[in-house]
Amino acid sequence: MRERLIEVPRRGRAGLWALLALAAVILTAAVTNGAMRPLPASAPGGEFSAERAVRHLERFATEPRPIGSPAGERTRNYLVEQLRAAGLKVETQRATGANASKGLASFGQVHNVVAKRRGTASTGTVLIAAHYDSAAMGPGASDDGAAVAAMLETVRALGNTALRNDLVLLLSDGEEDGVLGAEAFAREHPLGRAGGVLLNFEARGVAGPSLMFETSKDNAGLVRTFARNAPQPHGDSTLVALYRLLPNNTDFTPLTKAGFSGMNFAYIERSSHYHTARDSLAQMDRGSLQHHGSTMLALARTLGATDLATARAGHDATYFRVFGVMVTYPQWLVWPLALLSMAALAALAAVARRRRLLSLPRLALGAVSGVLPLLLSVVAAQALWSLLAGIRPAYDTLGGLLHRPGAFEAAVAVLTMVAVLVWYLALRRASGPCALAVGALIWPAALGILCAAYAPGAAFVFTLPALTCALGGLGALLLPRLRVTALTAGTALSAVLLPALAGTVFQGMGLALGGAAALVVALFALTLPPIAELVLPERAAFAVPAAGVVLAGALAGTGLAVDRFDAENPGRTHLAYVLDADRRRAHWVSADPAPPTWTRRFVSGHDTTGLPPGYARGPLRTGPAPAVRAAAPRVTPLGRSGDTVRLRVRAGSGARSVTLRVERPITQVTAAVRGSAPVTVPVTGTRARTWPGEVRFRGLPLQGVEITLRVPGTGRVRMTVIAETDGFRAVPGFTPMPSDLVASTREDGGLTAVTRTYTF
Repeated sequence: MRERLIEVPRRGRAGLWALLALAAVILTAAVTNGAMRPLPASAPGGEFSAERAVRHLERFATEPRPIGSPAGERTRNYLVEQLRAAGLKVETQRATGANASKGLASFGQVHNVVAKRRGTASTGTVLIAAHYDSAAMGPGASDDGAAVAAMLETVRALGNTALRNDLVLLLSDGEEDGVLGAEAFAREHPLGRAGGVLLNFEARGVAGPSLMFETSKDNAGLVRTFARNAPQPHGDSTLVALYRLLPNNTDFTPLTKAGFSGMNFAYIERSSHYHTARDSLAQMDRGSLQHHGSTMLALARTLGATDLATARAGHDATYFRVFGVMVTYPQWLVWPLALLSMAALAALAAVARRRRLLSLPRLALGAVSGVLPLLLSVVAAQALWSLLAGIRPAYDTLGGLLHRPGAFEAAVAVLTMVAVLVWYLALRRASGPCALAVGALIWPAALGILCAAYAPGAAFVFTLPALTCALGGLGALLLPRLRVTALTAGTALSAVLLPALAGTVFQGMGLALGGAAALVVALFALTLPPIAELVLPERAAFAVPAAGVVLAGALAGTGLAVDRFDAENPGRTHLAYVLDADRRRAHWVSADPAPPTWTRRFVSGHDTTGLPPGYARGPLRTGPAPAVRAAAPRVTPLGRSGDTVRLRVRAGSGARSVTLRVERPITQVTAAVRGSAPVTVPVTGTRARTWPGEVRFRGLPLQGVEITLRVPGTGRVRMTVIAETDGFRAVPGFTPMPSDLVASTREDGGLTAVTRTYTF
């Protein structure tokens, strides 16, 4: 008789009930992780109402408002008016914001709105921050209009309530172009250098719960405040640990670098509309706005009344949700729990060996071979994406963030289960079910140890499933009459944590990186062999994974049939108009690998030789365009000393921004605008697939900017200067996009670019 961890018939009802129980656990966890119900405008005055906040969005979130745009100015005026009417002291900070990345220096003239309400006996500042600018492609109702409207509704709901601490609202400008407004606030404004507790609100989608996804270091006190006082607190410390490892940033980054401790919130579902024209009021989930605002109001009240010194702690906390309840524990427990999971696993192996259910060689085979289904699941997920992108090349322009990804995500999950099942069936005769089940648990336990060392906030998602599964296995061996119950209970926490994490990874990374979510699903599947053993047939067991492959194919086919582009869920396309003012030659340019029919009306080939020097970046399609009359950028040399070149740059009437592409690498850039303090940033590295140095200035004033470049080496310096204007209104014969397309997020998408090339 084959060795089995549980002596029950494989087709027994117990196994089916166990699987149904785990499915119910997964479903319950998903249901309790949704956004809040929006409150109507008739809600009590002291509560946050999404419908009242929407009235503000209707005033400013109906058109794009990028930095330096007339719509941005109108929005700013409206915000100042509303905050002053609420009794706050309001000022507009005009400054030059700056940021640097590889080979690039970004600047912008920002106009931050700063509002303050003094506390009665302040122990510090509670700073609530959001940005009022939007991406140039859309009205930004969610990113970040929802948070701005929530701030206005929060101030109204606070009314005349006395707060102990100072309350400061920062409505920043230029976030979309490199967190420019927050950088300028942190560098120049007295309130930006004073420190305190920061609550920053963002969006990377148009729906979903408001997640607390990032914190400053030593967050235990803030996490405790959040868990106890926020209504329906969402998020977990895995997001914090992962975000700290990524290069992404929001306004939270420069503000915490300036000395604030704090928490960062965002909703991320339906991210296919992020940074597009569909980030609109029509698409925004009112429940997400309600969740943002209710969290903001509750924390403003709590922190506003707290001695802020007590909100600090000397360590981080682990936190996560289980059926709507926020669980937290201090960082010092991370290592003991990780080691305890290994100890419980060792105890399970010892008891199973004593009962001759496994041997050490077989256990080693189960553990070492466990890497195979993990790798196979990642390969299968990425292969599925490659197949989908090959069938429908337009998916590449979405970056894997599809409009209706549900069927595809289910296909990835099924393929992952198939990968684990094939591994299990292939080795269960040679190794035995018990050795495979115990050996598989070594992987989440080992990942828990790894995270304890390098990303402590994420350790729980591996440590706790390994621990509870090992304890469930011990219960099954030591309490024979409760074997099925013990195994099901032991696997329940894995069913709560890992599928939820996989869903978050899918939402955040999309199908283009579906292998990351598949890896999480595979780790969950590795906790299931003891229960799967109950229901797998004795013979022809490989029919089950074969049926899984067929099901995955059917799901992928269903996804392709359902996920089609239309006016509600449009495709994306990149198109720019580029005029070389030196040669009076113009081209349409697209970076789409497979342009849709509308875009192919403008671009027909791959010849980039007619583009201005240094303009082409990566593979492009081009087509001839009429040369319009447009003001070209003007550069006046102000002097050169050694490797330092000083210039006066003007973009021309109507242009909102200017970009300088330099033929040689740059190491330092200073930007000086009349009326603002000059700003210098160091630059390292070079830009890829174009001229190596680049400088951008967004929201360029009419009088221009003085740019000082340090360009190592001798000899003359050549640069192409690009004046950028939103839209193609001046181009004769231009036909607007059809309703099933929106502009993509490439930096020159939807822009009229007029260039001149200079040599100094």
